[in-house]
Amino acid sequence: MFRKMLAVAVVVVLGGIVVGADLKSGPQSGEKVPGPFHPLNINGEDAGKKACLYCKNGDNPVAVVFARSADNPTLKKLIAALDTATQKNAKAEMGSFVVYLAADDTLEAKLKAQVEEAKYKKIVLSIESPEGPSKYNIARDADVTVLLYKERVVAANYAFAKDKLTDSDVEKIVADVSKIAK
Repeated sequence: MFRKMLAVAVVVVLGGIVVGADLKSGPQSGEKVPGPFHPLNINGEDAGKKACLYCKNGDNPVAVVFARSADNPTLKKLIAALDTATQKNAKAEMGSFVVYLAADDTLEAKLKAQVEEAKYKKIVLSIESPEGPSKYNIARDADVTVLLYKERVVAANYAFAKDKLTDSDVEKIVADVSKIAK
């Protein structure tokens, strides 16, 4: 009887770990990036307009972040690190952008202030509806989804539940930029 209860407890515990680690959001590694969408650009050459960042970057290496909350300090570290990585990979014509998935009327002003404060040079911040672009299948329980892609094929995908993105995750994502910016 004790062995059966222990076996059930182990399955429940391990099952919980697997479920927590299996957060999937967006196209996965090896899949094609679904295509164009037109978020409101906060900065960059199309600031104040809805413009397709997927289209602008073409087949170049791209780091794209889909985020649900703008006040996450670790997310801000990731954005700054990706901005730096994009600058370092200018010869590869790397692009990067962040798509905030929200219907918050104050978000545009917050993001403009963030751009001013951080002095981003390459990364573009943008806003899209909370559902995100439909073909991208961004999970509702994913607070941050990161795609690294080149030639419109995903090389790496990361998805994090609310408050689960860590500094070591930021380091790993930035290190993996080498997968696309060769």
